[in-house]
Amino acid sequence: MAPLGLRRPTRPVGGHAHRGSRLSACAAAVLAAALLAPAAPTARAAQATPDGHGPTDSRTAAPGSTADPAAAPRAVPRLRVSRVASGLDHPWDVRSIGEGRLLVTQRDRAALTVVEDGETRDVDFPSDQVWVSGETGLMGLEVDPRFADNGRIYTCQGATTAGGGHDVRVVAWTLDDAATTATRAKVLLKGLPASSGRHGGCRLLIARDGSLLVGTGDAAVGTNPRDLTSLGGKTLRLDRRTGAPWPGNPFPRAKVRSKRYVHTYGHRNVQGLAQRADGSLWSVEQGSFRDDEVNRLRNGGDYGWHPVPGYNEQVPMTDRSLPGTQVAARWRSGPSTVATCGATFVRGKQWGALRGALAVAVLKDTEVLFLTFDARGDLRKVRAPAELREHGRIRQVTQAPGGALLLTTDNGDGNDVVLRVTPA
Repeated sequence: MAPLGLRRPTRPVGGHAHRGSRLSACAAAVLAAALLAPAAPTARAAQATPDGHGPTDSRTAAPGSTADPAAAPRAVPRLRVSRVASGLDHPWDVRSIGEGRLLVTQRDRAALTVVEDGETRDVDFPSDQVWVSGETGLMGLEVDPRFADNGRIYTCQGATTAGGGHDVRVVAWTLDDAATTATRAKVLLKGLPASSGRHGGCRLLIARDGSLLVGTGDAAVGTNPRDLTSLGGKTLRLDRRTGAPWPGNPFPRAKVRSKRYVHTYGHRNVQGLAQRADGSLWSVEQGSFRDDEVNRLRNGGDYGWHPVPGYNEQVPMTDRSLPGTQVAARWRSGPSTVATCGATFVRGKQWGALRGALAVAVLKDTEVLFLTFDARGDLRKVRAPAELREHGRIRQVTQAPGGALLLTTDNGDGNDVVLRVTPA
């Protein structure tokens, strides 16, 4: 998304943990059907060397092809890492709100937290209304491009329904000028499925056309990803002002209203969303026992997760034996998972060879992967800088308006931090 406007406060601003879905029990066998998917570089094939440079993908650019500017030879900068906040617990998302302030969601505490000058304080926010269970709680966060004028932010969070059940919902809030109180403006979308709290998603991204993109999990229910009337296992697109389905979605006249929100389907647990400079939308998805994925999103695309009967995690992440056409991943982790999570495309000349790469947070393998794709969306390079392998599980990576990357760790027990990363 475009850099956020600055918002100056009108008064002084005051002063046993869950380990994430990657530690769930996973199936132990690989179906031969997985081999039907097009070859893609795996995490093992793209292991970084000690200097942070990984080998290029085995596929090479076709003669005369136009490579993305990000793929042009440049030096990889050394990275400077500093801690900007500590004492957090499972911080799920982080965004800049101007004047040097950051806003953070803490999943299990259901706390909306402001970070300023190294100090943290919680916003007056109805945490008691957030349903917290397993991988679900206060999760995705987005800030309106007109935040300086309207103070509007968006969260994705677990909730208790009127009938005593649970769901995941997207809520719009208004943050006051001093960032001390969040007032609910509107529930934009509810009914995202929830079961035990497993696979609750839920990432948010405001695209450059103004739509709000929502990445959801399948709630560990096998039929959800391909059921077009379910909001689970999808990317959804809606109007961030009204909550109405986005008019450009592929099923605008569907009789069942929930189907009108569907942008893509056949996903397992979408944990990251990003938009590239060329306008294309991308998702990061956690695999079962193998094949975490990075996908380039195609409006109406089927991404091939269909774990039935029951919840059969031995099926391929992209099952090409299903009816219709399934969209192949642009990157896969291969025979084992690394637990990919939040992501952003890196902007700014100061990033050298990392400019234009998709920076992907990694939980289980405790690193950040920088994936460089060419103009066609084919993978060209994988890097994992050594400076970002020393902080434990990384949950989210976003970019601040000045160009710095913001990372959240997910180590639990109140020991989590927000890191600021810049080229040295």
